Amino acid sequence: MKIWVGVTDKNWFDLLAARNSGEANFWQPSGSRNFKVLQPGEPFLFKLHSPNNFIVGGGFFVRYSPLPVSLAWEAFGEDNGVRNQSELLARVRRYRRDDVQLDPVIGCNVLAETFFLPRSQWIPAPRDWAMNIVQGKTYETSTEIGAELWQRVRLAMPAATNLRDAPVEEGPDEKSRYGQPFLARGRLGQGAFRVLVTDAYQRRCAVTGEKTLPVLEAAHIKPYAEQGPHRIENGILLRSDLHKLFDLGYVTVTPDLTLLVSRRLRDEWHNGKEYYAHHGCRLTIQPKSPAERPSVDYLSWHNENRFRE
Repeated sequence: MKIWVGVTDKNWFDLLAARNSGEANFWQPSGSRNFKVLQPGEPFLFKLHSPNNFIVGGGFFVRYSPLPVSLAWEAFGEDNGVRNQSELLARVRRYRRDDVQLDPVIGCNVLAETFFLPRSQWIPAPRDWAMNIVQGKTYETSTEIGAELWQRVRLAMPAATNLRDAPVEEGPDEKSRYGQPFLARGRLGQGAFRVLVTDAYQRRCAVTGEKTLPVLEAAHIKPYAEQGPHRIENGILLRSDLHKLFDLGYVTVTPDLTLLVSRRLRDEWHNGKEYYAHHGCRLTIQPKSPAERPSVDYLSWHNENRFRE
């Protein structure tokens, strides 16, 4: 198992620890460097800047995704570790030279099942940690130092806030958590859901193929308010107007991924010509991975409980 120890500032940590929401965006000021160190479900730990040379919490890696600051704020809000979008933009510009950009793209390391250690449980940085490390360092649990680090984290986690069924031992059961199994069974938040669905549909509307990112929204097939989970298979990426119609039941998607438009859209609103042009058509954009495609069960639920026939 790999572990990433990422360096961050105490203000970021303090805000997230106070929020205790269960997810976080550990963002990078530039979106040009893809983070490829971890598989989904592997630990991503937080180490504070010197002189606070301690590991103070962590989470479990979900996905890396480059997003404009505006969309990172829309997806994660204060789980970016800041109070508002202006503060996020100011912090990004502090580290970048191209501060003339109105909406710069940042690298979003999406984390789920976050935990925050009380001060009494902070863990000193590993003994091989170099003081000139700026971004972070990878450890393997197959090495002496990596195994020692993970053991100390495991022992401290029961005292952590927002502990969410984190793995407790290295073995076959824990390894089955990594990769796609974590995305299917991990406790993901709203921000992670949005990023995963957006990337699964190649950042294009499933119906129209529209690729203007600010108008694309991750729609829950079965609403979260009705026990619909934040899972890729419970999501479809839709243009904002289609998302609204989908939530209201004027359009639906059948289990064979065909779009249906209710006749009530025309009867009640005396319009809808653009939408009827897509009636009876299969989704234009579909996830490449079968594991990321909409669930038949969730689609059937929407057909039976939301669609206005």
